[in-house]
Amino acid sequence: MNQSIFIAAKLVMEAPRFFVALLSSLLLLMISTQTSSAQLTRGFYRNTCPNVEQLVRSAVENKFQQTFVTAPATLRLFFHDCFVRGCDASILLANSKAEKDHPDDISLAGDGFDTVVKAKAVVDSDPQCRNKVSCADILALATRDVIHLTGGPFYEVELGRRDGRISTIASVQHGLPHPDFNLDQLNSMFSFHGLSQTDMIALSGAHTIGFSHCNHFSKRIYNFSPRTRNLIDPTLNLKYAFQLRQACPLRVDSRIAINMDLVTPQKFDNQYFKNLQQGMGLFISDQVLATDARSRNTVNLFASDEKAFNNAFVEAITKMGRIGVMTGRQGEIRFDCTRVN
Repeated sequence: MNQSIFIAAKLVMEAPRFFVALLSSLLLLMISTQTSSAQLTRGFYRNTCPNVEQLVRSAVENKFQQTFVTAPATLRLFFHDCFVRGCDASILLANSKAEKDHPDDISLAGDGFDTVVKAKAVVDSDPQCRNKVSCADILALATRDVIHLTGGPFYEVELGRRDGRISTIASVQHGLPHPDFNLDQLNSMFSFHGLSQTDMIALSGAHTIGFSHCNHFSKRIYNFSPRTRNLIDPTLNLKYAFQLRQACPLRVDSRIAINMDLVTPQKFDNQYFKNLQQGMGLFISDQVLATDARSRNTVNLFASDEKAFNNAFVEAITKMGRIGVMTGRQGEIRFDCTRVN
């Protein structure tokens, strides 16, 4: 038995009764996490659907040619899926009051969902692959493909996930980072999923091709701190702030989409970190990475060395892809990604 599991088991036996349930749950979680992540492998479908990666890639490329939004939408979909109930494609389920209906998920672009649905159809059109590849794995592969299509790194994807059968609006509550989070809040949320501060900063770099809406940052440019008469967040580059005001004028539809990287919005690169150095992070949770001394050095490293960023990003998204996965006979392989079998 692994040392950490042994300690947890010993504590369960020795702890007062009101701690037993909590520690027992922790023990089960530790065992489940170690077992499931160990069962994800590269080439998982080698014998059952050997062409799965080519099939998914062809569908993603077709969708990407139709609209660039495919890339940031699919990447964001994967993140939102993994951080709530684990990487089980539960975000795709369309039952009543599902994850996708939560206010934090409503802004997810439909092109991300459509990408997975179309990729699933292409995979299942191959008789050898039909109903053998999970929607969760298709989402993971599609995410890798959109990153590469926009100029980012190509990496091997660990596979073997099973699809979840449960998706509830309540499970999303407090499960996703908010645009006004400080560094402690970000680290706490990512640490809960086994991700380090470096992982968090690298994954934040995905905002290099992301977009957001005016209502998520309008306070920073119009009403930041009335008590101190700071209408504009002082950590925000003033010229950038006025650019944002032009794009998001008062009393205009707050759902207007704004690129998170105004310099190279359609290229997966390290420009996001260069922007942070210039006070051009769209969210408070972006800019804090450069203003907080504890994270600034990593931002500076990624800004100066794109290879270092790419390597860190691949490591981080691979780790993220292991969060709470179901394998073996757990869950199911959905025939339709939007509903349980």
